[in-house]
Amino acid sequence: MTFASLGLSPALAQSTVDRGFGEPTPVQVATIPVVLRGRDVWASAQTGSGKTAAFVLPILEQLGATDPGARRRTNALVLVPTRELAAQVAGAFESLGRVLPAPPKVCVAIGGVSINPQMLALRGGADVVVATPGRLLDLVDSSALALSSVGTLVIDEADRLLSGGFADELSRVIACLPTKRQTLLFSATFPAAVQRLAASILVDPAEINVDFGAPRPESVIAQRAIEVDAARRTMLLRHLLDTHGWPLALVFVASRYTADHVAAKLARAGFAARALHGELTQGARTEALEDFKSRRIRILVATDLAARGLDIDKLPVVVNYDLPRSAADYVHRIGRTGRASETGVAVSFVTAESTAHFALIESRHALSIPRERLEGFEPTDAPVLSGDPSGGVKGRRKSKKDKAREAAARDPGSSRDP
Repeated sequence: MTFASLGLSPALAQSTVDRGFGEPTPVQVATIPVVLRGRDVWASAQTGSGKTAAFVLPILEQLGATDPGARRRTNALVLVPTRELAAQVAGAFESLGRVLPAPPKVCVAIGGVSINPQMLALRGGADVVVATPGRLLDLVDSSALALSSVGTLVIDEADRLLSGGFADELSRVIACLPTKRQTLLFSATFPAAVQRLAASILVDPAEINVDFGAPRPESVIAQRAIEVDAARRTMLLRHLLDTHGWPLALVFVASRYTADHVAAKLARAGFAARALHGELTQGARTEALEDFKSRRIRILVATDLAARGLDIDKLPVVVNYDLPRSAADYVHRIGRTGRASETGVAVSFVTAESTAHFALIESRHALSIPRERLEGFEPTDAPVLSGDPSGGVKGRRKSKKDKAREAAARDPGSSRDP
């Protein structure tokens, strides 16, 4: 199977070779021909499965066949939940689209930065707009962007958008779009809210389900669970970094405070480390992620801001310093490693408080991960045997971001982006 056999032009097929894609992934094989035929799509696939290219490539193919006189009228709109994912998707459009006779103009519309440069970038129109919902509506309300010509709408990470309190914003955006359009909906999970959204906006969709909701095989991601007292997790992390010599490590924590605290302690110990969380300025978030991707730093200590969609080339290890609040997010976290046929390691620290919650994660994903105890780090705290039946970490207080998202869900007028 080749990209050319899926219906892509020779130029676009060659661009995948230039990017080192190799053979198309299962989600690309299933999705690209359907999108090229103009059907709506309702798709789910494992994280790291090549989902972004599955919609970017056919949209570029459609743009390449469009009369240049009809371009720059926002032919495609991609809605995403985070600023980092917006930048990554826009980068895919730009890099893969360079081979077209008229490369697409791609604009990113995200909150957390000044709106003025985005308004200037939209002068003269854009072929593709990649946006978070709140900032997109700000641009529409200020008459800097019209959506009446959108032929293809992509809603990426729909479950994350809805859980982030963007239901009202999504409804407002969809009301601005032409009724006759192609809609592609991608979601890792399908709770009731996503099912209602799909039923309301998709017309006779092709349903694509590639290994829905399951972690990739252990041959790809080796999963470890190490028992340790909560107070000794940073010491254990330093020990693992020294022992294994991982060139890069993505460390997930539960809060902004913990991200800053752990990154600072690692930096004082001589490790090149930075924090990434939603309360940093957009410039600081972008800089931290770029420093990590370019290997200028070795360790990125992040909240779940980095759990969905981000592609970090050849990342050898993910460490769950704190377990995810939602059992479903475990798959998305560990899916940052073991991508594009690479192998990876996912290490989870299991404390006395999180013992029951890790058992819940295993149960939800049909896993059985042996508990390890490392010499010198044997736990002394007694396990807490009762967990939170909703899937959260028992006893953990809501973060400011959680409270803001709940407020956004209650207040239809809110349009804050994460």
